Amino acid sequence: MSQQLPDIEKQLASHKLSQDDYTHIKEILKREPNLVELGIFSAMWSEHCSYKSSKIHLNGFPTKAPWVIQGPGENAGVIDIGGGYAAVFKMESHNHPSFIEPYQGAATGVGGIMRDIFTMGARPVANLNALRFGNILNDDKISAHQRYLVRGVTAGIGGYGNCMGVPTIGGETSFDECYNGNILVNAFTLGIAKSDEIFYGKAEGTGNPVMYVGAKTGRDGLGGAVMSSDSFTQESKSLRPTVQVGDPFTEKLLLEACLELFKTDHVIGIQDMGAAGLTSSAFEMAGRSGSGMIMHLDRVPAREENMTPYDFMLSESQERMLLCAKKGSEQAIIDIFEKWDLDAAVVGEVTDTGNMELFWHGEKCAEVPVDPVSEEAPILNRPMTRPAYLDALASVTIDDFDKVSNQTAFETITKSMEVVDKAWIYTQYDSMVQTNTIKKGGMLDASVIRVKENGKALAMSADCNVRYCYIDPKGGAAAAVIESGRNVAMSGARPLAITDCLNYGNPENPEVMWQFGQGCLGIKEACAELTTPVIGGNVSLYNETNGVSVFPTPSIATVGVNDDQNNVLMSSFQAQGNALYLIGESKSEFGGSLYMKEICHTVAGTLPEINYKNELALWDLVIEGNKKHLLECAKDASSGGVAIALAKMSATSGLGCDVEMSVEDERDIFAESMSRAIIEVKPENCEAFEALLDEGMAVEKIGKVGGDSIKVNDVSMSLSELQDNYFNTFKRVIERDL
Repeated sequence: MSQQLPDIEKQLASHKLSQDDYTHIKEILKREPNLVELGIFSAMWSEHCSYKSSKIHLNGFPTKAPWVIQGPGENAGVIDIGGGYAAVFKMESHNHPSFIEPYQGAATGVGGIMRDIFTMGARPVANLNALRFGNILNDDKISAHQRYLVRGVTAGIGGYGNCMGVPTIGGETSFDECYNGNILVNAFTLGIAKSDEIFYGKAEGTGNPVMYVGAKTGRDGLGGAVMSSDSFTQESKSLRPTVQVGDPFTEKLLLEACLELFKTDHVIGIQDMGAAGLTSSAFEMAGRSGSGMIMHLDRVPAREENMTPYDFMLSESQERMLLCAKKGSEQAIIDIFEKWDLDAAVVGEVTDTGNMELFWHGEKCAEVPVDPVSEEAPILNRPMTRPAYLDALASVTIDDFDKVSNQTAFETITKSMEVVDKAWIYTQYDSMVQTNTIKKGGMLDASVIRVKENGKALAMSADCNVRYCYIDPKGGAAAAVIESGRNVAMSGARPLAITDCLNYGNPENPEVMWQFGQGCLGIKEACAELTTPVIGGNVSLYNETNGVSVFPTPSIATVGVNDDQNNVLMSSFQAQGNALYLIGESKSEFGGSLYMKEICHTVAGTLPEINYKNELALWDLVIEGNKKHLLECAKDASSGGVAIALAKMSATSGLGCDVEMSVEDERDIFAESMSRAIIEVKPENCEAFEALLDEGMAVEKIGKVGGDSIKVNDVSMSLSELQDNYFNTFKRVIERDL
């Protein structure tokens, strides 16, 4: 079984393993590995599967709270949402595949995250996404390619989610030159299950059968986990074969078959075959229970001829699961999957050896101890250096640039790709299937679904201001947690937990590693202060092309619960004549702001001040005010400041407003001080609302809803022009090549 591999240096290079790794592998095996074993170690020790560069920084994340049922370490995290039900959710990246092949990369990202959810026993009920693209505005090849990527990714997300019958109800899309060489596609799914019927990915009980269910295995996606653990170069287009191919119709059958199976008592554990396919699922299931496993790879259903043990172990073919069944349940399980036209085969059994033993037509072709593959994976304490660019940025202010009128700035910023409505994207997603969507894409801030089973509503939002993360990696990551939670709170829901997708550049660059470490510190701090524990997530490194890394992009998705599905707070104006309040202190804070990017054409400055006490006070005010039915709408003031928040509220509602806010500098209508929100209140409720305000809370009654234009201090624009800018600009840009 063991033999010296030919040209070992070349083999190690192709498997992204170092000479030290190879020495360690030989120590674990007490012999030379064969090709199958080398492939197993390569996949399991890849950045994507082992978190070798990130693990030491992830330690210490707040992961517990009374409502957390399952934290990190399983397919997805789980929180209690009351009435005997749980929300199961997670976010993951599919960045590299989506850059190489946008449709299939995005589609299989959606398919993979949905499998993570229903393998826990939950029916997926909502999808979000967080998308980052490069510059789409120019007439050059880069912008043309970015527009092509937007169209392909959008079609892939919509195609898969729509076929699965799971609504895509929101998310965010942003654009920056730093993503010209690496786009980011982060997919989030949330499912509902009974809180006492959660399934876990474990294989235990000596002699219990190990079964393969779902679609047949091909060679697609071979080496995908390893590919996603490296940077892009000019040759990366040759990686197309490492991108998986999805079939949402098969996944729909797999979903229904699994949920039917979960109603029986046949299953001990089940695991999605995601990155590294059969390898990761088998090793993770055995590892969680300290078991061993025998697998006969020639029994795995195949859709291609002449496949080898290496192919079977490392293929990332989609729509597949590995499960551990109770002995004697084999035929009953096969019957369920055959009813749904899916393959099901007994491919092995649980042992007590602690080893993974692989057989090929009766002959042992690999034997690897289970625990060391995960427990002894390299944990790297990579060098970290504070980036030199930070010092130059900190002292930059808007006063270093030529002054423009607020009117000119407003007209420019309302056409920004970050501001304008992305209906061209989200209308390709079915947002209303399952008939539970209350607040969908385009309705601002958090998205909301009702939970028929317990009468509550779930609010969710995915956020990250990458400019903040560039000028202050720690504070920017904390700000992402804050804004995601604030958006949830603005819908009247109490934020309960987050999942993250930590997208960074090349960890071999000490400056990138410092950004990552600081980002983790920011998330730890914010989650602890706001009591929104991290219950799962994903790290995506090597988002770099030809030596240029993306801005730090820790995408954060927060989920919260509103106890009354009939009392969800909207984010757009509701009626003429209602009063408008600005809650929170406004200062001349422009660091990393949209104003600086669009008007000063730079990303620089000092991050706006973070104050967790003020943030929580704002959340409490809105949540309690909504419970008392005193509020008509609430919208956070973030990117673009109060002026742009009001513009969005006005454009989406078709109602104008007349606002006068106090400012130290006339440009402060675009400033981005944190912990602020605009709240709409009926005149007859103003007194009761003001009675809710804490002593010392900054509040200003700034105007009212109404009219056929938006007026904010010295800025005005007709509603018709505003809505044209808001609703039609993106379509004009993205369809330029069509």
